[in-house]
Amino acid sequence: MKLTLRKKYVCVAAAVAAVGVSFAIFSAVSRHSIRTGQGGFETAFMPIMQDGQIVTDGDDVSADMVFPESDVSVSDGSLSYSVYRVKSGDMIGVIAEQFGLTQDTIISVNNIRQSRLLQIGQYLKIPSMPGILYTVREDGEVLDSVAQKYRISAEKCAEVNNVSLETSLSAGTTLFLPEAELDWVTRQEINGDLFSRPLKTKYYFSSYYGWRQSPFTGARSFHSGIDMAAPRGTPVYAALSGTVVQAGWSNTYGNYVQIKHHSGYQTLYGHLDKILVSKGAYVYTTTKIGLVGSSGLSTGNHLHFTVYKNGKTVNPQNLWN
Repeated sequence: MKLTLRKKYVCVAAAVAAVGVSFAIFSAVSRHSIRTGQGGFETAFMPIMQDGQIVTDGDDVSADMVFPESDVSVSDGSLSYSVYRVKSGDMIGVIAEQFGLTQDTIISVNNIRQSRLLQIGQYLKIPSMPGILYTVREDGEVLDSVAQKYRISAEKCAEVNNVSLETSLSAGTTLFLPEAELDWVTRQEINGDLFSRPLKTKYYFSSYYGWRQSPFTGARSFHSGIDMAAPRGTPVYAALSGTVVQAGWSNTYGNYVQIKHHSGYQTLYGHLDKILVSKGAYVYTTTKIGLVGSSGLSTGNHLHFTVYKNGKTVNPQNLWN
Protein backbone atom coordinates (compact mmCIF):
# COMPACT_ATOMS: atom_id res chain seq x y z
CA MET A 1 0.00 0.00 0.00
CA LYS A 2 1.15 3.55 -0.74
CA LEU A 3 0.82 7.01 0.79
CA THR A 4 1.05 10.25 -1.15
CA LEU A 5 2.76 13.35 0.26
CA ARG A 6 1.00 16.40 -1.14
CA LYS A 7 1.89 20.07 -1.50
CA LYS A 8 1.90 22.39 1.52
CA TYR A 9 0.02 20.02 3.83
CA VAL A 10 1.04 16.50 4.64
CA CYS A 11 -2.19 14.71 3.71
CA VAL A 12 -1.98 10.97 3.30
CA ALA A 13 -4.19 7.93 3.00
CA ALA A 14 -2.49 4.86 4.44
CA ALA A 15 -3.16 1.17 4.77
CA VAL A 16 -2.60 -1.44 7.42
CA ALA A 17 -0.37 -4.00 5.76
CA ALA A 18 -1.72 -6.90 7.78
CA VAL A 19 -5.21 -6.71 6.30
CA GLY A 20 -4.73 -4.48 3.27
CA VAL A 21 -7.37 -1.92 4.15
CA SER A 22 -6.87 1.81 4.43
CA PHE A 23 -7.19 4.40 7.14
CA ALA A 24 -6.56 8.12 6.98
CA ILE A 25 -3.57 9.93 8.43
CA PHE A 26 -3.89 13.64 8.01
CA SER A 27 -2.44 16.94 9.14
CA ALA A 28 -3.45 20.53 9.55
CA VAL A 29 -0.03 22.11 9.84
CA SER A 30 2.16 23.49 7.10
CA ARG A 31 5.66 22.29 6.28
CA HIS A 32 6.91 25.62 7.66
CA SER A 33 5.56 24.62 11.07
CA ILE A 34 7.23 21.23 10.81
CA ARG A 35 10.57 22.82 9.89
CA THR A 36 10.40 25.33 12.71
CA GLY A 37 9.39 22.72 15.29
CA GLN A 38 6.08 24.30 16.27
CA GLY A 39 3.66 22.16 18.27
CA GLY A 40 0.38 21.09 16.79
CA PHE A 41 -1.26 18.57 14.58
CA GLU A 42 1.11 17.00 12.06
CA THR A 43 2.58 13.81 10.67
CA ALA A 44 6.32 14.17 10.22
CA PHE A 45 9.33 15.64 11.97
CA MET A 46 12.19 14.39 9.80
CA PRO A 47 12.75 13.58 6.10
CA ILE A 48 11.12 10.33 5.00
CA MET A 49 13.53 7.98 3.21
CA GLN A 50 12.58 5.28 0.72
CA ASP A 51 15.08 3.20 -1.26
CA GLY A 52 17.86 5.52 -0.14
CA GLN A 53 16.13 8.68 -1.43
CA ILE A 54 14.37 11.50 0.42
CA VAL A 55 10.65 11.41 -0.36
CA THR A 56 9.25 14.77 -1.50
CA ASP A 57 5.80 16.19 -2.23
CA GLY A 58 3.74 13.96 -4.46
CA ASP A 59 5.87 10.83 -4.03
CA ASP A 60 4.34 7.53 -3.00
CA VAL A 61 5.63 5.85 0.14
CA SER A 62 4.94 2.55 1.87
CA ALA A 63 2.32 2.60 4.63
CA ASP A 64 4.65 1.00 7.16
CA MET A 65 6.99 3.98 6.87
CA VAL A 66 4.44 6.08 8.74
CA PHE A 67 3.49 3.56 11.44
CA PRO A 68 5.94 0.67 11.12
CA GLU A 69 4.79 -0.81 14.42
CA SER A 70 1.09 -0.67 13.65
CA ASP A 71 -0.59 -4.06 13.40
CA VAL A 72 -4.12 -3.07 14.36
CA SER A 73 -6.73 -4.60 12.08
CA VAL A 74 -9.19 -1.98 10.82
CA SER A 75 -11.97 -1.93 8.29
CA ASP A 76 -12.18 0.64 5.52
CA GLY A 77 -13.78 3.89 6.69
CA SER A 78 -14.44 2.64 10.20
CA LEU A 79 -11.30 3.70 12.02
CA SER A 80 -8.78 6.38 11.13
CA TYR A 81 -5.64 7.72 12.75
CA SER A 82 -3.99 11.12 12.80
CA VAL A 83 -0.78 12.23 14.47
CA TYR A 84 -0.45 14.98 17.08
CA ARG A 85 2.78 16.63 18.19
CA VAL A 86 2.90 17.46 21.91
CA LYS A 87 3.49 21.13 22.67
CA SER A 88 4.25 23.07 25.83
CA GLY A 89 1.47 22.87 28.41
CA ASP A 90 -0.17 19.78 26.92
CA MET A 91 -1.61 17.11 29.17
CA ILE A 92 -3.23 13.85 28.13
CA GLY A 93 -6.63 14.96 29.39
CA VAL A 94 -6.47 18.20 27.40
CA ILE A 95 -5.40 16.40 24.23
CA ALA A 96 -8.11 13.78 24.64
CA GLU A 97 -10.80 16.44 25.10
CA GLN A 98 -9.55 18.30 22.03
CA PHE A 99 -10.21 15.25 19.87
CA GLY A 100 -13.35 14.03 21.63
CA LEU A 101 -11.59 10.99 23.06
CA THR A 102 -10.94 9.55 26.51
CA GLN A 103 -7.63 9.66 28.33
CA ASP A 104 -7.67 5.86 28.24
CA THR A 105 -7.66 5.98 24.44
CA ILE A 106 -4.58 8.21 24.20
CA ILE A 107 -2.78 6.16 26.85
CA SER A 108 -3.56 2.78 25.29
CA VAL A 109 -2.98 3.57 21.62
CA ASN A 110 0.39 5.17 22.42
CA ASN A 111 1.45 2.59 25.01
CA ILE A 112 2.01 5.31 27.62
CA ARG A 113 3.34 3.97 30.93
CA GLN A 114 3.51 7.25 32.86
CA SER A 115 1.00 9.89 31.86
CA ARG A 116 2.88 12.75 33.49
CA LEU A 117 6.02 12.22 31.43
CA LEU A 118 4.83 13.58 28.09
CA GLN A 119 7.67 15.26 26.21
CA ILE A 120 7.39 18.42 24.11
CA GLY A 121 7.80 17.34 20.50
CA GLN A 122 6.61 13.79 21.20
CA TYR A 123 4.26 12.38 18.56
CA LEU A 124 0.98 10.74 19.54
CA LYS A 125 -1.30 8.62 17.39
CA ILE A 126 -4.89 9.89 17.55
CA PRO A 127 -7.67 7.45 16.58
CA SER A 128 -10.96 8.73 15.19
CA MET A 129 -13.02 7.08 17.92
CA PRO A 130 -12.64 6.35 21.64
CA GLY A 131 -11.43 2.91 22.61
CA ILE A 132 -8.36 0.96 23.64
CA LEU A 133 -6.01 -1.60 22.15
CA TYR A 134 -6.28 -5.22 23.25
CA THR A 135 -3.78 -8.02 22.65
CA VAL A 136 -5.20 -11.54 22.36
CA ARG A 137 -3.65 -13.69 25.07
CA GLU A 138 -4.48 -17.22 23.93
CA ASP A 139 -5.10 -18.94 20.62
CA GLY A 140 -8.77 -19.58 19.99
CA GLU A 141 -10.14 -16.49 21.70
CA VAL A 142 -13.21 -15.08 19.94
CA LEU A 143 -14.32 -11.48 19.61
CA ASP A 144 -17.62 -12.07 21.38
CA SER A 145 -15.89 -13.10 24.62
CA VAL A 146 -13.54 -10.10 24.44
CA ALA A 147 -16.50 -7.75 23.94
CA GLN A 148 -18.35 -9.25 26.90
CA LYS A 149 -15.31 -8.78 29.13
CA TYR A 150 -15.14 -5.07 28.29
CA ARG A 151 -18.93 -4.62 28.11
CA ILE A 152 -18.91 -3.25 24.60
CA SER A 153 -20.68 -4.04 21.34
CA ALA A 154 -19.34 -7.21 19.74
CA GLU A 155 -20.80 -6.15 16.39
CA LYS A 156 -18.95 -2.82 16.49
CA CYS A 157 -15.73 -4.65 17.39
CA ALA A 158 -16.17 -6.96 14.43
CA GLU A 159 -16.80 -4.04 12.08
CA VAL A 160 -13.82 -2.01 13.25
CA ASN A 161 -11.42 -4.95 13.19
CA ASN A 162 -12.72 -6.48 9.96
CA VAL A 163 -13.32 -9.92 11.49
CA SER A 164 -16.41 -12.03 12.16
CA LEU A 165 -17.71 -12.75 15.63
CA GLU A 166 -16.86 -16.43 15.17
CA THR A 167 -13.27 -15.90 14.01
CA SER A 168 -10.75 -17.85 16.09
CA LEU A 169 -8.11 -15.29 17.03
CA SER A 170 -4.40 -16.01 17.37
CA ALA A 171 -2.40 -15.08 20.45
CA GLY A 172 -0.60 -11.77 19.94
CA THR A 173 -3.24 -10.32 17.62
CA THR A 174 -3.93 -6.65 18.38
CA LEU A 175 -7.51 -5.41 18.27
CA PHE A 176 -9.03 -1.96 18.66
CA LEU A 177 -11.96 -2.11 21.09
CA PRO A 178 -14.29 0.87 20.46
CA GLU A 179 -15.68 2.52 23.62
CA ALA A 180 -13.67 0.18 25.89
CA GLU A 181 -11.87 1.56 28.94
CA LEU A 182 -8.77 0.59 30.88
CA ASP A 183 -9.32 -1.19 34.16
CA TRP A 184 -9.13 0.93 37.30
CA VAL A 185 -5.80 -0.43 38.52
CA THR A 186 -4.05 0.11 35.19
CA ARG A 187 -5.36 3.68 35.00
CA GLN A 188 -4.21 4.43 38.54
CA GLU A 189 -0.77 2.96 37.85
CA ILE A 190 -0.25 5.02 34.70
CA ASN A 191 -1.54 8.23 36.26
CA GLY A 192 0.62 7.75 39.36
CA ASP A 193 -2.42 7.63 41.62
CA LEU A 194 -2.30 4.03 42.88
CA PHE A 195 -0.14 4.51 45.97
CA SER A 196 -0.08 7.14 48.68
CA ARG A 197 3.22 8.25 50.17
CA PRO A 198 3.89 6.38 53.41
CA LEU A 199 5.22 9.52 55.10
CA LYS A 200 2.83 12.46 55.32
CA THR A 201 5.20 14.95 56.97
CA LYS A 202 8.53 16.46 55.90
CA TYR A 203 11.19 14.05 54.66
CA TYR A 204 13.82 13.78 51.94
CA PHE A 205 15.06 10.93 49.75
CA SER A 206 18.41 9.74 51.06
CA SER A 207 18.71 6.90 48.55
CA TYR A 208 16.82 6.01 45.38
CA TYR A 209 15.72 2.81 43.67
CA GLY A 210 18.36 1.17 41.49
CA TRP A 211 22.09 0.59 41.38
CA ARG A 212 24.24 2.41 43.91
CA GLN A 213 27.42 2.14 45.96
CA SER A 214 26.68 0.25 49.17
CA PRO A 215 27.05 2.53 52.23
CA PHE A 216 28.40 -0.49 54.17
CA THR A 217 30.78 -2.28 51.78
CA GLY A 218 31.40 0.31 49.08
CA ALA A 219 30.56 -2.30 46.45
CA ARG A 220 28.09 -1.67 43.64
CA SER A 221 24.73 -3.12 44.65
CA PHE A 222 21.07 -2.87 43.69
CA HIS A 223 18.84 -0.92 46.06
CA SER A 224 15.41 -2.54 45.89
CA GLY A 225 13.48 0.39 47.31
CA ILE A 226 13.76 4.03 48.28
CA ASP A 227 14.98 5.52 51.55
CA MET A 228 12.95 8.38 53.01
CA ALA A 229 14.89 10.19 55.74
CA ALA A 230 12.78 11.66 58.55
CA PRO A 231 13.08 12.22 62.32
CA ARG A 232 12.79 9.21 64.61
CA GLY A 233 9.18 8.60 65.61
CA THR A 234 7.65 10.03 62.41
CA PRO A 235 4.40 8.10 61.70
CA VAL A 236 4.50 5.61 58.82
CA TYR A 237 1.25 4.87 56.94
CA ALA A 238 0.22 2.05 54.62
CA ALA A 239 0.74 3.19 51.03
CA LEU A 240 -2.29 1.18 49.86
CA SER A 241 -5.03 -0.75 51.61
CA GLY A 242 -4.26 -4.41 52.26
CA THR A 243 -3.51 -7.20 54.72
CA VAL A 244 -0.41 -7.30 56.91
CA VAL A 245 1.42 -10.53 56.02
CA GLN A 246 4.60 -9.91 58.04
CA ALA A 247 5.29 -7.78 61.10
CA GLY A 248 8.51 -8.57 62.90
CA TRP A 249 12.31 -8.48 62.84
CA SER A 250 14.83 -8.89 60.02
CA ASN A 251 18.61 -8.58 60.37
CA THR A 252 18.60 -6.35 57.29
CA TYR A 253 15.41 -4.32 57.73
CA GLY A 254 15.19 -4.41 61.52
CA ASN A 255 11.60 -3.88 62.59
CA TYR A 256 9.57 -4.19 59.40
CA VAL A 257 6.03 -4.57 58.09
CA GLN A 258 4.99 -6.21 54.83
CA ILE A 259 1.52 -5.69 53.37
CA LYS A 260 -0.26 -7.64 50.63
CA HIS A 261 -2.46 -5.55 48.31
CA HIS A 262 -4.62 -6.27 45.28
CA SER A 263 -3.39 -6.86 41.72
CA GLY A 264 -0.18 -8.63 42.75
CA TYR A 265 1.27 -5.76 44.78
CA GLN A 266 3.05 -5.98 48.12
CA THR A 267 4.88 -3.27 50.06
CA LEU A 268 7.61 -3.45 52.68
CA TYR A 269 8.42 -0.83 55.33
CA GLY A 270 11.82 -1.27 56.99
CA HIS A 271 14.06 0.07 59.80
CA LEU A 272 11.05 1.02 61.93
CA ASP A 273 11.58 2.23 65.48
CA LYS A 274 8.30 0.61 66.47
CA ILE A 275 5.67 -1.59 64.80
CA LEU A 276 2.06 -0.54 65.38
CA VAL A 277 0.17 -3.36 63.59
CA SER A 278 0.00 -7.14 63.81
CA LYS A 279 0.15 -9.89 61.20
CA GLY A 280 -3.30 -10.51 59.72
CA ALA A 281 -4.60 -6.99 60.30
CA TYR A 282 -6.34 -5.18 57.44
CA VAL A 283 -4.96 -1.67 57.03
CA TYR A 284 -5.88 1.45 55.07
CA THR A 285 -3.91 4.45 53.82
CA THR A 286 -4.99 6.22 57.01
CA THR A 287 -3.60 3.45 59.24
CA LYS A 288 -0.39 4.14 61.16
CA ILE A 289 1.62 0.95 60.79
CA GLY A 290 4.82 2.04 62.52
CA LEU A 291 7.28 4.80 63.40
CA VAL A 292 10.44 5.83 61.55
CA GLY A 293 13.63 4.55 63.15
CA SER A 294 17.07 3.11 62.44
CA SER A 295 16.74 -0.56 63.37
CA GLY A 296 18.56 -3.32 61.50
CA LEU A 297 21.27 -2.56 58.95
CA SER A 298 20.87 1.21 58.86
CA THR A 299 22.99 4.37 58.84
CA GLY A 300 20.41 6.69 60.38
CA ASN A 301 16.73 7.38 60.89
CA HIS A 302 14.78 6.69 57.71
CA LEU A 303 12.06 4.53 56.17
CA HIS A 304 13.10 1.93 53.62
CA PHE A 305 10.11 1.45 51.30
CA THR A 306 9.93 -1.36 48.73
CA VAL A 307 7.13 -2.16 46.27
CA TYR A 308 6.75 -5.62 44.74
CA LYS A 309 4.64 -6.39 41.66
CA ASN A 310 4.08 -10.12 41.17
CA GLY A 311 7.14 -10.84 43.27
CA LYS A 312 9.51 -8.41 41.53
CA THR A 313 10.54 -5.01 42.85
CA VAL A 314 9.46 -1.87 40.99
CA ASN A 315 10.34 1.79 41.45
CA PRO A 316 7.86 3.21 43.99
CA GLN A 317 8.22 6.70 42.57
CA ASN A 318 6.55 5.56 39.35
CA LEU A 319 3.39 4.71 41.27
CA TRP A 320 2.60 7.96 43.04
CA ASN A 321 2.37 11.63 42.14
